[in-house]
Amino acid sequence: MQLKLKNRKISSLLLLLMLTMALAFSTTGCSGKNTDEKTTTETKQYTSSETHVLGEGKTTFNLTVSDPDGTETLFEIHTDAKTVGEALEELELIAGEEGDYGLYVKTVNGITADYDTDKTYWAFYVNDEYSQTGVDATKITEGDHYSFKVEK
Repeated sequence: MQLKLKNRKISSLLLLLMLTMALAFSTTGCSGKNTDEKTTTETKQYTSSETHVLGEGKTTFNLTVSDPDGTETLFEIHTDAKTVGEALEELELIAGEEGDYGLYVKTVNGITADYDTDKTYWAFYVNDEYSQTGVDATKITEGDHYSFKVEK
């Protein structure tokens, strides 16, 4: 009788252990990373009102990203790249397709604007003025402020 009771206790403990492990894997995945983290295959999305400092290098510039809902995310970029586009691609803040006029930016800070779907696109600004050059052709100038905004 005691042997059966002992076997039941062991079976119950094993079942409890397996359920606990299953619950742990379902919330973190096999990699141990939180599955609620906002990421895309192209870029990681940074949020909040604080300034995110990214990169390493001698040159520093500021970037503001205005999301479709109007939320602004601020970045302080450190780089040795010569152009804004090169620096932002290295940090995986932007992604897009090469076209006849250079890089057509489709994703900024993990958010994709798709002109074919909803007629939105990422507009690139230098010192609050619509840029006359593409991001990949815009040389980094100390003191200039760069920004991306979703527009229709």
